[in-house]
Order: sequence, then C-alpha cells, then structure tokens
Amino acid sequence: MGIQNTLKALSDPIRREILNLLKSGRMAAGDIASHFPVTDASISRHLSVLKEADLIRDTREGKFIFYDINTSVLEEVMLWISDLKGENGK
Repeated sequence: MGIQNTLKALSDPIRREILNLLKSGRMAAGDIASHFPVTDASISRHLSVLKEADLIRDTREGKFIFYDINTSVLEEVMLWISDLKGENGK
C-alpha cells in the first residue's frame, strides 16, 4: 500500500490507540472494541482501514477474528520520514 493510505489510517486517534493496544500482542475484535466508547460497527470500520493500509493482519480462528500489528509498514514510514530529514538530521 502507498504511504498516503498509511498516513490516512494513522490520522485517526482511535486507530492509533488500536495500534497501541496491539503492541502487546494479538487481540480479538471484541476485546479491542471493549476499550472504546463507540459501536462495534465503528471499530470494525477502523479495523478495516488499518487492514487496508496493511498496518494490521487478521486471522480467523473458529468464530473469532484476531488482529495483530504489522510493524514492517511502520518501519517503512519511519525510514521515509528519516530520509526526509536528511543524513545529518537537519
């Protein structure tokens, strides 16, 4: 995915908080939703945006869907930002 999709996904505070939750390990969609005062449908949409940006991955196990963070995309963004700063950071 392009950096535009990644930055769009990261622009929302709920999506950033979902990524923070997933830093500790994979979580079921319901467990993620329990951390937010919004509807399950809203969390589902946030998860879809993060998935479309390849920031998370999902795995179905029975009737549950588990999500985990994909750090490789974040590393690419960090490298791009670092490159913008230049070699000596100025």
